[in-house]
Amino acid sequence: MPQSAPIMEPAPGERLLRFVGDRVRFTLRAGAERPGWHALLRTNLGRAAARRREIIAAHAGQAVVANSSWRDVPMQKTGAGWQVELPLAEVGFFQAKAYLLDEKNWQHWPDGADVGISVHPNFARASNTIYCAFPRLFGPAKNLPSARDEKLEAQIKALDGKDFAVIPPSGKLRDLTRQLPFIVNRLGCRIIHLLPVHPTPTTYARFGRFGSPYAALDLTAADPALVEFDKRATGIDQFCELTRTAHSLGARVFIDIVINHTGWGSTLQENHPEFFLKKPDGEFASPGAWGTVWEDLVELEQHDVKLWDLIADSLLTWCRRGVDGFRCDAGYKIPAPAWQYITARVQEEFPETIFLLEGLGGSWDATELLLTEGGMQWAYSELFQNYSGQEVAGYLDYANRQNGRVGSYVHYSETHDNDRLAKKGRAWSLLRNRLCALTSPSGGFGCTCGVEWLAAEKIKVHGNTGLNWSCADNIVPELAHLNRLISDHPCFFDGAKLTRLSAPESPVYALLRESAEAKDAVLVLVNTELEKESRLAPDVSAFRFPLSAFTSWIPTSSARL
Repeated sequence: MPQSAPIMEPAPGERLLRFVGDRVRFTLRAGAERPGWHALLRTNLGRAAARRREIIAAHAGQAVVANSSWRDVPMQKTGAGWQVELPLAEVGFFQAKAYLLDEKNWQHWPDGADVGISVHPNFARASNTIYCAFPRLFGPAKNLPSARDEKLEAQIKALDGKDFAVIPPSGKLRDLTRQLPFIVNRLGCRIIHLLPVHPTPTTYARFGRFGSPYAALDLTAADPALVEFDKRATGIDQFCELTRTAHSLGARVFIDIVINHTGWGSTLQENHPEFFLKKPDGEFASPGAWGTVWEDLVELEQHDVKLWDLIADSLLTWCRRGVDGFRCDAGYKIPAPAWQYITARVQEEFPETIFLLEGLGGSWDATELLLTEGGMQWAYSELFQNYSGQEVAGYLDYANRQNGRVGSYVHYSETHDNDRLAKKGRAWSLLRNRLCALTSPSGGFGCTCGVEWLAAEKIKVHGNTGLNWSCADNIVPELAHLNRLISDHPCFFDGAKLTRLSAPESPVYALLRESAEAKDAVLVLVNTELEKESRLAPDVSAFRFPLSAFTSWIPTSSARL
């Protein structure tokens, strides 16, 4: 009679998210006793360096021994079958699958695909609070609610009409560096995420007053507009002052990178026009989205490994300057093999580098692929663009599943692409920041510069806007309290169990968070209908703690139990 397939745990095809320092156990069971049989786990766990070398060699066209990073690990016999437990000591995406060998050395495999294991750095277990800073905005207009000066605007427009390029004063890297103690020590943010710091077009193909920072002219240079004239310190020196200051405060620095296009006239376009996409008539192509073509950009063609090498080299340059991670703009537009190669090159030298995917506009499948086989760890959450109770519940159900499988979906409360939360008032800003923070995985919560001061002027990446800095009406204490809570409370660490208690269509979103050790719990109640009182009748049988033990924040509108 044919033998039934063995049964493996974790199940074939499953995805697991773990951290350096964890252990993972694999078990294998046969349908009946198999005398003389033994079990092996085929895996590349523990072979991160060999795996990276495989990826780099394969894409570079070098000779590769197929699956040379894989090995067979003996499993121990138990009463119920076989098992093996392995330590996770290296960052990376790994695969594993157990199988049986019979007395004739024939292999018997479980049905299904390999188990995938994403192993993140140990530091990423908790306290992943992010402050997104646009260095340009930390200059003369920082303290203003609005940077728009109608009289000056009229004068500049007159010069624009005569083909002058008028570039207003910009905030400097050092201006931001001086604010890091406030951002890290007072607000409690542990990651400083900088919008692009590269030079931008200032003559032809300039977009807006300053030129868009997403139109990079040199992937390893600092924008002169962000640099103080100092005969003792170059622009790169001043950037390194920022990273050193952040590190001295216990924070990390991420920078925005864009590798699916550059600005017109970039050093890459001038020196390697063959890397750029062209139309049938030979004209360079500009990228676009949602029916808009971005005329200040020229699109890269992503299928040449020599281009990937140049990009990886530029990212390594920034890592050597103190950068700890990269927010990858429109990363879904880059083929997965390119990211696989680039992340392998970078993590070969800096294995704890975080790659944060901005996948908005791409498919959810593309995000999962890049968070596993692509070598990335974190992704932008889409919570900030879901508003009703039903939308919030539906999206968080999905995101919370993914957070335990493939990578952290970081909840930014707002981004530079959207209106500021404070435009709708203080209560709305508090509600959305609390929602994003209190539902975050491993404390993965991001806010944008000025949100703490209730800045209401929409950020224009190609212009200047006010941050309302030091305004008396602010939410600094509330954000600091939030960041401390999600950084220090065990219910916001890795392994926490998250259970939605509200119905999918309820205007009140109710989330029960329990620590991995089941010793602590947090009950989160969010009334998504700000102007109305809403009621909720949760199933209290799900609570391990008496309801009286819970407290919650309930802003302007209320949620009644």
